[in-house]
Amino acid sequence: MKFVLKLENIHLFLLPFYFYLFFVLCADAQSKPNILILAIDDLRPELACYGASHIHSPNVDRLAATSMQFDQAYAQQAVCLPSRISLFTGMRPNSTGVHDLQTKFRDTIPQVVTLPQHFSNNGYKTIGMGKVYHDEQWNEWSEWIDVKKYAPLSTYHSKENRELQKKLISEAKQKGLKGRPYRRYVSGPAYEGSSAAPERNYHDGAMTDLAIKALKEADDQPFFMVVGYKKPHLPFVAPKKYWDLYDPDKIQLPDNYYPSKEAPSVAQMTWGELRAYSGIPAKGPVDSLTARRLIHGYYACVSFVDALIGRLLEALKEQGLDDNTIVVLWGDHGWKLGEHAMWCKHTNYEMDARVPLIIKAPNDRYSSGRSSALVELVDLYPTLCELAGLDTPSDCEGTSLVSLIKNPAAEWTEYAYSQYPRRGTIMGYSIKSKECRYTEWINEISGAMVAREYYDHVKDPNENKNVVKEASYFSNINRLSALLNKQRKQ
Repeated sequence: MKFVLKLENIHLFLLPFYFYLFFVLCADAQSKPNILILAIDDLRPELACYGASHIHSPNVDRLAATSMQFDQAYAQQAVCLPSRISLFTGMRPNSTGVHDLQTKFRDTIPQVVTLPQHFSNNGYKTIGMGKVYHDEQWNEWSEWIDVKKYAPLSTYHSKENRELQKKLISEAKQKGLKGRPYRRYVSGPAYEGSSAAPERNYHDGAMTDLAIKALKEADDQPFFMVVGYKKPHLPFVAPKKYWDLYDPDKIQLPDNYYPSKEAPSVAQMTWGELRAYSGIPAKGPVDSLTARRLIHGYYACVSFVDALIGRLLEALKEQGLDDNTIVVLWGDHGWKLGEHAMWCKHTNYEMDARVPLIIKAPNDRYSSGRSSALVELVDLYPTLCELAGLDTPSDCEGTSLVSLIKNPAAEWTEYAYSQYPRRGTIMGYSIKSKECRYTEWINEISGAMVAREYYDHVKDPNENKNVVKEASYFSNINRLSALLNKQRKQ
């Protein structure tokens, strides 16, 4: 009997192919690694795993012990939004056009595909929460979790400080203040450590609860999750038990609590971010007691965030997700705690440009350990693409760090670059090598050089003296100047 193939029977012959395709797609989804990014505001690499034994950071230390820790990682600009936009686009600040807190990158580079968009386009569920881009672009995500909708949050938690801020808010409204003048007027104290309020009442505590909930609800679709911790950003507000981890009598001012010698005025800043808080003088230095309390508060906030990260990583493990999740921890820029007689960020000094960067790649092909290579936050975009098996967009300007994650001694570039604007038309361009940091301050309209800095990191790692005028450094200065200008004009 002759079999006649009819159209309605074709699907029977395709059944094996359908099953094959189904299992291939399922296997592909399961093989894609999840991504968990821990973005921390104003975190400088003053952690126990980075050699700061006085800091209580056991959870980050444990993460670092099973990851690749980059000891010489650098932000591209030491202020929140430009640094974050640079990281999430893989482009340097001059390419993004974002150098301040007001510019919207979708106005300057509307066509760019951000990290969450790229992973969403490749089958990932992208989840964002907390401080990620600074002024959040909610439509960048599959799911944006607004922490304020789920928790009763306030800046301060002691009764005294809450009443003070309530009073300031009332006065500001009576004065008709809006925008930045309003925000500055209603700022309360720069630190608070007397409260025993539940951690869920703090933004970062409530956000951690929501992040854990999101992990528990994870399904077979791979996720790309960014959890943006706001602390240790000002004000230094953390539960009392984290303040109690540190003995205030043992907290001292930095050894270089003075301006760098021979440094040009354009390299300095007046730390207006801190001066906006009550109890901080409008001009001149803070007294030594206040300075020590500020340092104490910063340490307490670091330990608070460390404890929350510990909870989140434990939840990742409890859900059985840790073996197939890439975990990244980074700070968006450094922060000065009195070094060079300054506070906050907003300079090209090493203290502001250098950041912690820790990457855990859950695969036997990758190493754990420490790398001393000079790497940049702009490198993270192509790194995550390679780790996840995705193509990297052509406009990314960083370099994948995967070769270093496989072998921390692998050959690598000798330089890292950063920049910071000053006085409207002046931009400071900085190049970091193993031996030094060299900076040129350029008038972007005329092209004229306004000032230069050279710090010998072999003899002077804390950058206490600008030696740019010393003849013994001229040859190296000329070489670095050529490299810096070549990179600047690309």
